[in-house]
Amino acid sequence: KNLCVVHLSRSLSFFSLQTFEKLLIANRGEIACRVIKTCKKMGIKTVAIHSDVDANAVHVKMADEAVCVGPAPTSKSYLNMDAIMEVIKKTRAQAVSLNESICCSFISSLSLQASEGVTFIGPDTHAIQAMGDKIESKLLAKNAKVNTIPGFDGVVKDADEAVRIAREIGYPVMIKASAGGGGKGMRIAWDDEETREGFRFSSQEAASSFGDDRLLIEKFIDNPRHIEIQVCSIYYYYLVLADKHGNALWLNERECSIQRRNQKVVEEAPSTFLDPETRRAMGEQAVALAKAVKYSSAGTVEFLVDSSKNFYFLEMNTRLQVEHPVTECITGLDLVQEMIRVAKGYPLRHKQADIPINGWAVECRVYAEDPYKSFGLPSIGKLSQYQEPLHVPSVRVDSGIQQGSDISIYYDPMISKLITYGSNRVEALKRMEEALDNYVIRGVAHNISLLREVIIHPRFVQGDISTKFLPEVYPDGFKGHKLTALERRELLATAASLYVAEQLRSQRFLGTPRIPIAKSKRSSWELSVRLGDGIYPVAVSKDGSSFSVEVDGMKLNVTSEWNLASPLLSVTIDGTQRTIQRLSRNASGDTSIQFLGTVYKLQILTKVAAELSKYTPEKAAEDTSSILRSPMPGAVVAVSVKSGDTVSEGQEICVIEAMKMQNSMIAAKTGKV
Repeated sequence: KNLCVVHLSRSLSFFSLQTFEKLLIANRGEIACRVIKTCKKMGIKTVAIHSDVDANAVHVKMADEAVCVGPAPTSKSYLNMDAIMEVIKKTRAQAVSLNESICCSFISSLSLQASEGVTFIGPDTHAIQAMGDKIESKLLAKNAKVNTIPGFDGVVKDADEAVRIAREIGYPVMIKASAGGGGKGMRIAWDDEETREGFRFSSQEAASSFGDDRLLIEKFIDNPRHIEIQVCSIYYYYLVLADKHGNALWLNERECSIQRRNQKVVEEAPSTFLDPETRRAMGEQAVALAKAVKYSSAGTVEFLVDSSKNFYFLEMNTRLQVEHPVTECITGLDLVQEMIRVAKGYPLRHKQADIPINGWAVECRVYAEDPYKSFGLPSIGKLSQYQEPLHVPSVRVDSGIQQGSDISIYYDPMISKLITYGSNRVEALKRMEEALDNYVIRGVAHNISLLREVIIHPRFVQGDISTKFLPEVYPDGFKGHKLTALERRELLATAASLYVAEQLRSQRFLGTPRIPIAKSKRSSWELSVRLGDGIYPVAVSKDGSSFSVEVDGMKLNVTSEWNLASPLLSVTIDGTQRTIQRLSRNASGDTSIQFLGTVYKLQILTKVAAELSKYTPEKAAEDTSSILRSPMPGAVVAVSVKSGDTVSEGQEICVIEAMKMQNSMIAAKTGKV
C-alpha cells in the first residue's frame, strides 16, 4: 500500500528467528516510536522510559510497559544512568536501545549485566568511544586511509590557544565539540574575535548537551555538500550494522546539504551530485573505517564533498540517525530490524551486490519553529489540531506526537519526519509538495512554509545545492512565498469565495422553522480585500457551487465543496487544484489563509464597510527599541550587564539557552540599562 515503507517480503523470513522477548528503549519522541513499531512487527515486548512531563507521550502509550525515570531535564531523566539501570533490572529487559547522547560509561556499566542476559542494540563500547570522540575518530580515519579535513588533531585548551591554532590553519575555521552532534557545540569563525566567542559558546553548549566541553578546530570547507554513507557491518561481540562475522556493507548515500545552524532540514537519497565511481569510493572508505573499529551495527559515516567531488571524512555516527527512512525507502531494508538481528548474533543476510537504489526518497524535518526568525527559532505550545497527510500516496510520517501533545522547552522541537517516495526525484518532490500542503499543524509555529519553498526552488530542483543554500537563496532571511501576479489573483479569488460561502452558510437554518423564512435572492457581492500593503476591489457572483470572481479586470472560476468545517479545503481555480487551510477569522473581516505553504493575512470587507473603515484609528505600533525581548522561549543562563550600565549597540546583554542551543542577545541601540 505504501511504497515508502520497507519491503516486508524481504523481511518475513526473519520473523521466525528468535531474538529477544523484551527490549527497553532509552529514548523518546519519533525515534522511540520507530523502534517500537519494528519490535511489534518482530513480536518483541517493549519498555518505554519517560520523564514526568512525558507521561502521556505517544511512545509511552505505544510501549507494553512504561516507567518514569525523573523530571523533565534530560540529565535527570533520559540520561539518568542509575535510574535507567534500575528499570532494566526491574522489568527484566533482555536488550536495550539507548539514547544517542548517552555516554560510553553507561554502555560499559551495561556490559556488567551480561550475566543477566542484557544486550545493547548498537556497536560495542570501543567503537562508540572511538567514533563518538571527533578527535580520536579523525586519527582513526587517517590510519584507515580515509580522506580527512585539515586541522588540529588535539584538544583546544582555551580561547588564546584557539586563536593561535585558527591562525595557523587559516581562516575560516570550524570550532566543534569533540563529543558533539546535531549542530550543537559548532561555530564558524572568520577572525580572532569570532574564534574567542565561538570557543566560549561551543564549550558551554558542549558541556550542557554532552557533559564534555572539549573542542577541536579544523579548516572550514566553504560551500560544500554534506553527504552521508549508511554502513552496515558485522563482527563477533560488536553490535552495529556489521555482524559478528566480519561482514560490512555500505547502503548508498544520503544528501544532507540543506541545513540551518549546522542542523539538517531536508535530506534525500540518492544524491544528485555523485557519479557511480565517487559513490563507490566513498562507500569503500566508509566500510574501511567501520572495519577499522570493528563496528557491528548500523552507523553513518559523514563526508563533506567539494565542487570537484573531492570528499573528506567529517564524523561517524554510531546510532540510527534521524534521516534513516530515506535509506530504507531506496534499499527496502528495515534498519532497526537489522540492528536487532545483528545484536542477537545473526550474520548479515545481504551482500554488497544485493543493495539497490530503487527510486528516490526525500525527507523534510518538520519543526515547531518560526522560519522567519533565523530560519527557525523554537516555538512552544500545545498542538490544538494535528493531522498527518497519510492520505497522500507514498507518504511516510515518523512522529512521536499527536493532537493535544505539548511542545516544551526541554526537548528538541521536532514534530515529525515527513518522507515521500517516487520512482524518480521529480515524482518524490511533487509528492512532498502535496504532502506539505495537506499537513495540518495548529497551536505552534512550524517550518512548513520554508520546507515547501526549498523543494520548489529552481536551484534545489536542478540539484544545485550546498550547505550555504539557505543564506545564499535568502540573504535577508526567509520571507515566505513571493506571490506571482497570477498566484495573487488566485489567493484573492479564493479568499473572497470563502467569505461569500460563509455568508451563505450563515443564512441557512437547520430543521423546519415555525416562521417561514424568505430565501435570499442575492447572487453577487462587491468586496474590498486587503493583502499586504494593497487593497483590491473584488466582485463575486454565484453560479451553483462555483463562484465567478473578478480581480484586476480578470475573471476566475472558483469551485469547491466548501466544507468550511474541514481543516483542509481543496479548491479548483480555473482548472488548477490548490489545497488551502483557513487558520483563523474574526468579525472584523480579518482572516489567515495558508496558501502555497505560506500563511497570508487578509482583511475582507464589503465595499460599504471598507469605505467606513478609513475612519477607524489604527493602533500605533509598540516602540521596542529600548526593550530586549527574547525571540524564543528558553532559560537565561547568563546576564552580562547590571542596572545602571551603559551599553553600546551590538553589545551582549544576556545569553538564552533554548533546546540546548545558546544564543547571545544583544542591545539594539546605545543606552543605559
